Amino acid sequence: MGAAGGRGVLVAALLGAALGSVSADPAVHTLAEVLFCQPDKPSLGLTLAFDAEQLFWFNFPSSKWLPGLPDGPAWPEAIETPDELLQDASLCKDLLELLTQIATGPLPIPEAKGIPVADVFLLQPLQLGHPNTLVCMVGNVFPPAITISWQRDGVPVTEGVTDVTYTPTEDLGFMRFSYLAVTPRTGDIYACIVTRERDNVSVLAYWVPQNPAPSDVLGTAVCGAVMALGTLMALLGLGLLLAARRRTHGKWGQR
Repeated sequence: MGAAGGRGVLVAALLGAALGSVSADPAVHTLAEVLFCQPDKPSLGLTLAFDAEQLFWFNFPSSKWLPGLPDGPAWPEAIETPDELLQDASLCKDLLELLTQIATGPLPIPEAKGIPVADVFLLQPLQLGHPNTLVCMVGNVFPPAITISWQRDGVPVTEGVTDVTYTPTEDLGFMRFSYLAVTPRTGDIYACIVTRERDNVSVLAYWVPQNPAPSDVLGTAVCGAVMALGTLMALLGLGLLLAARRRTHGKWGQR
């Protein structure tokens, strides 16, 4: 990771632990608690994740842990009090200032950047006219300073949007999710727009509902395809049989 012009990101704490059942080839899991500070917004971030799934994140303005999911369990208050975390955040800022001075010295260090990659998909199987949720998953995020917005048919959408804070990944980058409550209809065009304002970079990912084939139509199509294949195989077998008989008669005629 590098920093230039005071724009770098300092990952102040990264804790990895391998957990798994005792077996010949045990599964390996990662528990990571990542604290970062940066000149961009958000200036501070703290997340606890398990296998890239966010469990908790710390809300610095309110000085409390919040679950990654709205209905998730509460954070055990006896573990890492807010005062301890605020001290860590202060240390992170001091280290960031020091490293920024070093990175912008006589031999500047190039800044590490990742081009965000967005993917949009439905949370539940598609049923036209029924409520559902669109998910915009953004990976390869570094530094963690992006905004996610939605559009429907080219018109910005703000209602029904739920954004999740940054989740650390194994490559020391981040990923982020945004959710949009939708009722898909034929002809809709949804767009997830990921913007990195510092260098004016935007990435778009589109989603268009594909009309699923009804089960009876699909069943009829499958039966028709099977019958056609069976007929073709029967004709092919008959042709091979006739060819074999002709070759046999030809040999007897030559004798």
